[in-house]
Formats: sequence, C-alpha cells, structure tokens
Amino acid sequence: MSGGINYLEDPDRVLTALPPLRRQLLALLREPASATQLAARLDLPRQRVNYHLRALETAGLIEVVELRQRRGCVERILRVKPGALVVDPAVMREGDTDPAASHDQYAAEHLVEVAAATVRDVARMQGKAAESGKKLLTFTIEADVRFARPAAAREFTDELTEAITELVARYEDADGRPYRIVVGGHPRPVKGDQP
Repeated sequence: MSGGINYLEDPDRVLTALPPLRRQLLALLREPASATQLAARLDLPRQRVNYHLRALETAGLIEVVELRQRRGCVERILRVKPGALVVDPAVMREGDTDPAASHDQYAAEHLVEVAAATVRDVARMQGKAAESGKKLLTFTIEADVRFARPAAAREFTDELTEAITELVARYEDADGRPYRIVVGGHPRPVKGDQP
C-alpha cells in the first residue's frame, strides 16, 4: 500500500471510524477483502458487516479495488484507503485556536497548539499534492539532548533561536517559496510513562 495521508477534519467522518467493529474492519482491510470474507473472519452475519462497510465507504475511509463475478453476483473487494489516517486535533475541541495567540515559547500548551497546526497544515497540503500527482517537499530534524539543569534548557533555546535567526537571514529570498520552521522540545517519555 502506498503512503500518503487520509486527513479527517470532519467530526462526522471521525465518529464513523470510532465504533470498535469499524476500527476492526479498518484494520482487517489493510489487505483487500470482501464482505463475505470479513464476515467469516469475524464470525458475524454478512448483512451486519455490509452495513458497517457502507458507512465506512460513504465516509471515504475505504474504497472498492476490484469487482469479481461470483455465482451470478458481483462481489466487491474493498480495502482501507492507502496512507495514514490522521485526525485533525481541532476535531476534539471547540473553535480553532491560533497557536500564536498564546505565544509563550516555554508553555506546553503552545507546543501542543503548534504541533496540531503542523499536523493540520502538512496533512492538508500532502492531500492536495497527492491529488495533483506531486510530492510535498518537507524536512524533519530530530535530536535528543540531556540538560544538566532546567536553566540549561532556556540557554539552549536562546542559542538555538539565535542560530536559526542567522540561518533564516542567510537563506531568505523574497521571491522564494515560504516555509515554516517549527522547533519544539519536550521531555522524552521514559518506559513506564506511556500506557
């Protein structure tokens, strides 16, 4: 299955994918299958499976990949749409907040807002690029660092800000395509911190 992003920003589409049976169907449909095959695997009536498959198809989460003639009927072979399923973080909160509105570069809330905006923007652009047969040029830099004391994190942030400001000034071209640079840091989860 090819990469890409299936971006969900409509709460109704997200709700369609939430019931346990539908999540199970989405997982099984990573490999193409018919309603009959899925019903047999789940030991459920085919009509019940078909009901949920129609809801997932209407929501645009699965697609028909093949039609097969079988005993005088047409059997539909389905699969989950290729790519990662990404839910817009704003779906779970009222209104769309602007990350710049609470611009405290040391606040965890600001980091979460910036990360959510990045997910939203990149997923939307990736979807449009894929529709037009183009690739979206992005880059990611990740690193781990251990700070000896809390003040060192602020000193590091100040130095990093200075370095990025110098790089931006060196590469800035008024006629070039604008890029957004996001740098964030958070404590790395330790085993046992995650569920």
